[in-house]
Amino acid sequence: MIILDTHIIIWNSIKPDALSVKAKNAIERANEGNGILISEISLWEIAMLMKKRRLEIGVPYLEFIELVLKSNRYILKGITPVIADLSVNLPEDINQDPADRILCATSLAYRLPLITADKNLLSSKSIMTIW
Repeated sequence: MIILDTHIIIWNSIKPDALSVKAKNAIERANEGNGILISEISLWEIAMLMKKRRLEIGVPYLEFIELVLKSNRYILKGITPVIADLSVNLPEDINQDPADRILCATSLAYRLPLITADKNLLSSKSIMTIW
């Protein structure tokens, strides 16, 4: 099982060629295995990107998310008290973006690698990443 950063959810859905070979392989293995975790904060991030027109898909948000969630063995996870606590106590090598901090905390709480292309998160010694 793995967890996906928000941009990886988008890329996997609409431009899979942007994914690294390692990311593609990890997604494929997780999809055939126990599934792929998505933090619910990513749903909010995608909605905001579409609202601000920084992500234009050609279909309404709810239709897009429904298609995404049906496309793989995705498992939605919310913010638990443990994740909230971890997110505000992460080391300084994790940026201050609240969504990134929740994703990292979720990765730590479930002991799952985070698939990301985010250079800050990739350079962090605090979380397991795949790219």
